Amino acid sequence: MSDHHKKIWTKDFIYISLTQFILFLAFYTLLTTLPIYVIQELGGTEAQGGLVVTSMLIAAIIMRPFSGNLLEKIGKRKGLLWSTFLFTVTLFFYYGVHSFLGLIILRFIHGLSFGVLTTVTSAIAADVVPEERRGAGLGYFAMSMNIAMVVGPFIGLTLLQFVSFHVLFVITSLIMVIGLVSAFRVQLPAVIQETTKTVKRKLSIHDLVEIKAIPIAGISLFVGIAYSSILSYISVFAEAMDLTSVGSYFFVVFAVVMILTRPSLGQLFDVKGPTYVIVPCLLIFSVGLIMLSYTTSSWMFLLTAAVIGLGSGALLPSFQTMCIQAADKGRSGHATATFFIFWDTGIATGSYVLGMIVAMFNFHVLYISCACLLILVLGLFLTVQVKQDKKATGTELA
Repeated sequence: MSDHHKKIWTKDFIYISLTQFILFLAFYTLLTTLPIYVIQELGGTEAQGGLVVTSMLIAAIIMRPFSGNLLEKIGKRKGLLWSTFLFTVTLFFYYGVHSFLGLIILRFIHGLSFGVLTTVTSAIAADVVPEERRGAGLGYFAMSMNIAMVVGPFIGLTLLQFVSFHVLFVITSLIMVIGLVSAFRVQLPAVIQETTKTVKRKLSIHDLVEIKAIPIAGISLFVGIAYSSILSYISVFAEAMDLTSVGSYFFVVFAVVMILTRPSLGQLFDVKGPTYVIVPCLLIFSVGLIMLSYTTSSWMFLLTAAVIGLGSGALLPSFQTMCIQAADKGRSGHATATFFIFWDTGIATGSYVLGMIVAMFNFHVLYISCACLLILVLGLFLTVQVKQDKKATGTELA
């Protein structure tokens, strides 16, 4: 641990984590309040509320394939500064939007900078963390997003009891300015900066995605669908079940459990491998969703938050780490972009399709369906892992 190369908490890691935290603080504040804004202020439906999430993520997905190539050309630090600046500026425009169509268009524009920014923050984090401690390092980094997932909705839902939606939009914009300042403090090691080359050649599939990361990224898409049932609909579910008084505390309990378990799960990933983390987490997440489908009381709602926090908290960084590990050195930006293309597609698809399931059936059907989906994901993951183990064994024997 005294070896500098094995140190995770460097100045740059702290600043990139802070930038990520504030970025997702703004993202989750809007994610949980905009569906309510659409329903209450704009007279929209649950499905339209989900569409404000989907439209932003569609734009991010469109940008993802070009993000890795863009970062390779202009450099990760310039990419970080420009995308943070554009994301921050776009936030200020929410104050002036008063129609559903205007909001959808703004969300799409916002998603463009979000697509590049979330790719570059994760790629930089992967670069500044020691390779042999990447599972733990990216686990800590992902905690900044998970903590924001708690603080954002808590701030948003609490402020809405005292201020209007438009005042909330201004406050969120001002908070993001701190994220912009933090981004300017991030410095990349010269070795990483030197990998940026401008080579003139035809654009190929390898410039857009990391092929080696696709099997695991593809599996993460289905986890993203299940995950969106929590991100996009837990606040609407709490209102429907008359649990609004404890609605904002769901993410608090979720985060506390996640923070307590993340270090040991990250260490387990590095020592034992991904299967030892992902398999039990998928099972626990599935159980949590089944519990949620039967929830009618405050205590059960919060107990469910703890179970889901334990199950889902480590999945995103685990899948992302696997994608980066599958790629060649110097391709962390492309591997990260590929992971988020599939992850965001899952969140975007889930946010809209699950909204239609709620409209057609109810929340019970929604959460049972997502629990079943995770069991299918478990089988898919084990199949892919067995194939990869056989391939690795075959290579070693050869």
